[in-house]
Amino acid sequence: MSEQPTAPAVPGDAEKARIAERFHTGLTTGDWELIRSLLTEDAVWTLPGDNKISGTARGADAVIERARLIAGYGVHFAFERVLVSRDNLALSLHNTASRDGRVLDEYLATVCFLRDGRISAIETYLSDVTGMNAFFI
Repeated sequence: MSEQPTAPAVPGDAEKARIAERFHTGLTTGDWELIRSLLTEDAVWTLPGDNKISGTARGADAVIERARLIAGYGVHFAFERVLVSRDNLALSLHNTASRDGRVLDEYLATVCFLRDGRISAIETYLSDVTGMNAFFI
């Protein structure tokens, strides 16, 4: 009798919520090792726009550096809710900050694609790409 390959386990909704909450905690506290523990080594993070944080960061180290850069601008990441799909999750956030007369006030969905219970890709959707471009110069 041959053994059937088993499909990778899909995290349940509670586990997806836990991953989302830990990711948010890492962003708000600067716990980069916590974020690293949630990522696959080949993780990518894509952001729209044309500024210092735009484009695709490739690899866990680059994703961590992107998170550090964003946090370094004094962004307040207000957690609104976790959204789940069958296989993945999204964080609904309201980001605000001000510096040098510039104001950031944007709503976003940070969609996290999971592989084997870890984040393998992040894609961020923004309400105000023009405002983000003006803030992250």
